[in-house]
Amino acid sequence: MKKEYPRYTLRIPKSMLKKIAHIADFYCRTTNKQIELLIKRQIDEHERCYGSIPISQENEKSKE
Repeated sequence: MKKEYPRYTLRIPKSMLKKIAHIADFYCRTTNKQIELLIKRQIDEHERCYGSIPISQENEKSKE
């Protein structure tokens, strides 16, 4: 992996995970990339409606 990504455990119902995996497979993505895409779309939509979410370097380091 070229970039360092923090690990985050996501707990979701098996049925939901299976549906996400099915959609990911349909678009030739991994399940992880599909989840990442869905999260990115939600963030983009939120920022379009309410403005940019500020993230300081100090906040980034404390979450590692």
